[in-house]
Amino acid sequence: MSGARGRFGDRLLKAYTWLIILWLAAPIAVMIAFGFNDKQSKSNATWQGFTFKWYGELFAIPDLSRALINSLVIALASTVITVVIGTMLGLALGRHRFRGQGATNFLVFAAISTPELVMGASLLSLFVSANVPRDQITITIAHVLFSLAFVTVTVRARVVTLDPSLEEAAKDLGAGPWATFRLVTLPSILPGVLAGAMLAFALSIDDYVVTSFVNGSTLTFPLWIIGSVKTGIPPQVNVMGTLIFGVGVLIAIINAVAARRRT
Repeated sequence: MSGARGRFGDRLLKAYTWLIILWLAAPIAVMIAFGFNDKQSKSNATWQGFTFKWYGELFAIPDLSRALINSLVIALASTVITVVIGTMLGLALGRHRFRGQGATNFLVFAAISTPELVMGASLLSLFVSANVPRDQITITIAHVLFSLAFVTVTVRARVVTLDPSLEEAAKDLGAGPWATFRLVTLPSILPGVLAGAMLAFALSIDDYVVTSFVNGSTLTFPLWIIGSVKTGIPPQVNVMGTLIFGVGVLIAIINAVAARRRT
């Protein structure tokens, strides 16, 4: 009897898990589907037929294309800066002990828990007080600030699992600090660095709240979408979202396969 109850509980748990997965995947499926909607009006909210033409007219809306390029440039720049600084900070917090380490850890986790509304308003006050013109540079700075903590925590979690004797062995064999880092430390923490980079890129490219405070006259992909809600979101938005999602999934698969081969 207990065995039957156990099997029923396992099936119920699996069914519940699949329902949650389907619930989370439903918006993505709708986005992908409506990228093929053959709409005949401004609204893209009802299914009117199937077509591939929006993929051929992906860049037919200049403002949307410019907003997407802005988002990609900002996301790439902020990701590179964040990964460099976050990797160094993660190494310092995970490997070394120094005065003020507790306060630094607190600041890192405080940055993660700070509401975006508060961060955006604070950055806006800072830029206005310093008389800094708001454009792509201020957006990039803002994205670095709110994604830095996530990269730091990800890299630090990887660093604390490393065996220090590997670096000591490299030094005993004559490797200098840079060679030790390049040949031993970096390959060991690379999965954490790549995970942090993907997280930083995702946080940057879809951010709306903080960006809306510091963008000035610069439009990013999320800002353009919100601004077009009143007039109707074109199918090109769904197509661009589908392509971005597909690239993200492809990178995640490649990273998972590479990690499995290393293991």
